[in-house]
Amino acid sequence: MTDKAVSEMSFEEAIAALEQVVTQLERGEVALEQSIALYEKGAALKAHCAAKLKAAEEKVELIRAAEGRAVGTTPVEGL
Repeated sequence: MTDKAVSEMSFEEAIAALEQVVTQLERGEVALEQSIALYEKGAALKAHCAAKLKAAEEKVELIRAAEGRAVGTTPVEGL
Protein backbone atom coordinates (compact mmCIF):
# COMPACT_ATOMS: atom_id res chain seq x y z
CA MET A 1 0.00 0.00 0.00
CA THR A 2 1.21 3.48 -0.76
CA ASP A 3 2.26 6.00 1.88
CA LYS A 4 0.65 8.81 -0.12
CA ALA A 5 -1.95 10.81 1.80
CA VAL A 6 -5.52 9.83 0.93
CA SER A 7 -6.36 13.42 0.03
CA GLU A 8 -3.59 13.40 -2.60
CA MET A 9 -4.70 10.17 -4.28
CA SER A 10 -6.43 10.00 -7.60
CA PHE A 11 -9.71 8.10 -7.73
CA GLU A 12 -7.94 5.10 -9.28
CA GLU A 13 -5.21 5.09 -6.63
CA ALA A 14 -7.77 5.29 -3.84
CA ILE A 15 -9.86 2.44 -5.29
CA ALA A 16 -6.75 0.25 -5.57
CA ALA A 17 -5.75 1.06 -1.99
CA LEU A 18 -9.30 0.37 -0.79
CA GLU A 19 -9.23 -3.02 -2.52
CA GLN A 20 -5.98 -3.83 -0.69
CA VAL A 21 -7.51 -2.84 2.64
CA VAL A 22 -10.59 -4.98 2.03
CA THR A 23 -8.43 -7.96 1.02
CA GLN A 24 -6.33 -7.67 4.17
CA LEU A 25 -9.39 -7.38 6.39
CA GLU A 26 -11.15 -10.30 4.69
CA ARG A 27 -8.13 -12.55 5.24
CA GLY A 28 -8.35 -11.91 8.96
CA GLU A 29 -4.62 -12.37 9.35
CA VAL A 30 -3.94 -9.01 11.02
CA ALA A 31 -3.96 -8.15 14.69
CA LEU A 32 -6.95 -6.34 16.18
CA GLU A 33 -5.20 -2.96 16.42
CA GLN A 34 -4.00 -3.22 12.83
CA SER A 35 -7.52 -4.23 11.76
CA ILE A 36 -8.91 -1.08 13.36
CA ALA A 37 -6.27 1.06 11.63
CA LEU A 38 -7.05 -0.62 8.31
CA TYR A 39 -10.77 -0.07 8.83
CA GLU A 40 -10.16 3.63 9.51
CA LYS A 41 -8.00 3.91 6.39
CA GLY A 42 -10.71 2.11 4.39
CA ALA A 43 -13.35 4.53 5.64
CA ALA A 44 -11.17 7.49 4.62
CA LEU A 45 -10.54 5.95 1.20
CA LYS A 46 -14.26 5.30 0.69
CA ALA A 47 -15.13 8.88 1.60
CA HIS A 48 -12.42 10.19 -0.74
CA CYS A 49 -13.71 8.05 -3.62
CA ALA A 50 -17.29 9.19 -2.96
CA ALA A 51 -16.18 12.84 -3.03
CA LYS A 52 -14.27 12.32 -6.28
CA LEU A 53 -17.32 10.67 -7.87
CA LYS A 54 -19.61 13.46 -6.69
CA ALA A 55 -17.28 16.08 -8.15
CA ALA A 56 -17.19 14.20 -11.45
CA GLU A 57 -21.00 13.96 -11.53
CA GLU A 58 -21.27 17.70 -10.87
CA LYS A 59 -18.86 18.44 -13.73
CA VAL A 60 -20.93 16.30 -16.08
CA GLU A 61 -24.06 18.16 -15.01
CA LEU A 62 -22.33 21.48 -15.72
CA ILE A 63 -21.39 20.27 -19.19
CA ARG A 64 -24.93 19.10 -19.83
CA ALA A 65 -26.32 22.43 -18.61
CA ALA A 66 -23.93 24.34 -20.88
CA GLU A 67 -25.24 22.27 -23.79
CA GLY A 68 -28.79 23.18 -22.86
CA ARG A 69 -29.62 19.62 -21.84
CA ALA A 70 -31.68 18.67 -18.82
CA VAL A 71 -29.74 18.27 -15.61
CA GLY A 72 -30.51 16.39 -12.43
CA THR A 73 -28.58 18.48 -9.93
CA THR A 74 -27.84 22.11 -9.28
CA PRO A 75 -24.51 23.19 -10.81
CA VAL A 76 -21.80 23.94 -8.29
CA GLU A 77 -19.92 27.23 -8.52
CA GLY A 78 -16.20 27.04 -9.13
CA LEU A 79 -16.03 23.82 -11.13
